[in-house]
Amino acid sequence: MKNYYITTPIYYPSNKLTLGNCYTTVLCDAIARFHRNLGENVFFLTGTDEHGQKIAKIASEKGIKEIDYLNEIIEDTKELWKELNISYDKFIRTTDKYHEQTVSKIFDKLYQKGDIYKSTYKGKYCVPCESFWSDDQLIDGKCPDCGREVVEANEESYFFRLSKYEPALRKLYSDNPNFLVPVSRANEMINNFFNQGLKDLCVSRKTVKWGIPVSFDKEQTIYVWIDALSNYISALGYLSDDETLFKNFWPADVHVVGKEIIRFHAIIWPAILMALDLPLPKQIFGHGWLTFGNGKLSKSKEVEKKEVIDPRILNARYSSDSVRNFLIGEISFGQDGPYTQEGFLNSYNGILANKVGNIFSRLTGMVIKYNAGIIEKGNNEQEIDFNFKNKIKELKSECISNMLELKPTLAYKSALKIIDECNSYIDNNKPWELAKDENNASRINSILYFSVQAMLEAYTLLNAFLPESTKKVLTIFGIDKVQINEQSIFDFEIDKIKLEKNEPLFARLDIAKEMAELNTIANS
Repeated sequence: MKNYYITTPIYYPSNKLTLGNCYTTVLCDAIARFHRNLGENVFFLTGTDEHGQKIAKIASEKGIKEIDYLNEIIEDTKELWKELNISYDKFIRTTDKYHEQTVSKIFDKLYQKGDIYKSTYKGKYCVPCESFWSDDQLIDGKCPDCGREVVEANEESYFFRLSKYEPALRKLYSDNPNFLVPVSRANEMINNFFNQGLKDLCVSRKTVKWGIPVSFDKEQTIYVWIDALSNYISALGYLSDDETLFKNFWPADVHVVGKEIIRFHAIIWPAILMALDLPLPKQIFGHGWLTFGNGKLSKSKEVEKKEVIDPRILNARYSSDSVRNFLIGEISFGQDGPYTQEGFLNSYNGILANKVGNIFSRLTGMVIKYNAGIIEKGNNEQEIDFNFKNKIKELKSECISNMLELKPTLAYKSALKIIDECNSYIDNNKPWELAKDENNASRINSILYFSVQAMLEAYTLLNAFLPESTKKVLTIFGIDKVQINEQSIFDFEIDKIKLEKNEPLFARLDIAKEMAELNTIANS
């Protein structure tokens, strides 16, 4: 059985997570689920980045301990992931003791190797991004990542010899063009960092105490990004008494991260791994942003938007699959994509109500009307049936291929095409016309049987993307475990199953009415 390791970045803790915050996790969940359904042994890691100046500042303002502030937020985050059907295998917190111990060992190891040395840092620092910047990297004197004000930093610190690994990193990019994708992200790293020359990296703070202390210099705290990046291997037990998971799953098959933190993952993280003599992740994927207007959809813009961007509200009102449908289906993976309430609602009607839900209602209704609710294997096959079957097999292969190439949006659309083909097949065969002659009963039975088989092929593929609704349908047909097998087609054991009328999976929405109600919620 093949092992597959996928990670999201660990998130800055916040109890006001927006759709934008959910994007990476939902996409990674779909990828992880799909690989599980292919029969692979998947390890899906997510978690929270809990150290650093930001957290210390917020906790101080609230007059509470950092860990007390964090604990409540983390439980809220986990609850949201549960609501969105996020099937992570491990949730790591950088305040977990095992993680802190591993990070300390990693820092010691790098120091003993001579790749960490003590010096003085003088430059600019962005507190929200936890990032150090030189003057020439700033844009209009502000952080190039978030656009916010930076502060002066002048303190004794430890540095990682990042410059030492520039030749090896250049070779990595040259020899492995698929290491960082899309290619535009790799070009950004080359043009913005490599071509300017990599500078050694400040990896500790003397003035920030909320973090992991340097074991041999208690006045210093390990810099948050060294701390955070190490989670990908600490979660697997690296440098612990039990490295079983590490041996089974490292190197990661893919780190999926937002484009704003690519340089940490695509430059700093590989250099650290090289220094530790560890294999590099097979691939890093830098996705775009969910946008509103001209900027990134973030917590700081929530008040001005007057749009409902709280995934909890959308999930409660329209289902978790509605949120997943929009994030997966409407935003091309790797690119920026806009969010609007109207776009969200139109996607619900166009994809969920008109396609995913409609084919189930349509077919079960026909089976009940023309076949007394019985699904029975047909024996009246014609050339149109064979052509239909081959087309479904082709689309199934296309869906699998897209997902294996890390194109989840295209894979989702390939699965939806099966529903389109199923509807076309029904329309071309016109069972309602055939039903006018009782001698056509055998043919109608075959048409319905093949149509249901095709629908189940679509739902099996869609299960990774829309787990809530597809599970309902698959359970009705006695399918308890989802398995994707590219070699087989129309092999679902549904003979003699009796169907009854069911509630629609997705009721069609009145867009104008929903827009009005969402606007009321947004402005309340």
